[in-house]
Amino acid sequence: MTLILGIDPGSRATGYGIIESVGNKLKYVDCGCVRPTPGEHPQRLRDIFFALTGIIEQYSPQECAIEEVFLGKSVSSALKLGQARGAAMVACLQFDLPVAEYTPRTVKQAVTGSGAADKLQVQHMIKVLLGLQGKLQADAADALAIAVCHANSRQSMVRIAAARSFGGRRYKT
Repeated sequence: MTLILGIDPGSRATGYGIIESVGNKLKYVDCGCVRPTPGEHPQRLRDIFFALTGIIEQYSPQECAIEEVFLGKSVSSALKLGQARGAAMVACLQFDLPVAEYTPRTVKQAVTGSGAADKLQVQHMIKVLLGLQGKLQADAADALAIAVCHANSRQSMVRIAAARSFGGRRYKT
């Protein structure tokens, strides 16, 4: 069993999602959204760091996955997003959690089958994959999608490693 923390970083809202991965089975644990108090950007980064630190202390995940920065509306927005990612990553690294990074397109592809899926499609598929009912916040759904993407990637790597170790053997006929 592996607990995976998925993080959808943002300076105004950072989504988090925690799933349990056992083989190819996924189970929902928790999700939510960190909303820093309005104010100066450095204080918002501190809020993100401390909130994620508390979540990590509460659930003790073994791995973390975070969305990579994509081209924002402006350079300033992209820099703020990068800083929010940094605060989130340092919170994870403080607990020696391995951090995997995925592009938004890769996450969408893993969850919906299309790298061009919209937010509603991602939300719908996360609810289906994890057996969730009711409304799901967009940022929390994205964070769960990142965790699901990581769980699927981990499983693929295990299968590839097994195939390589099997394929490397020679049998006499």
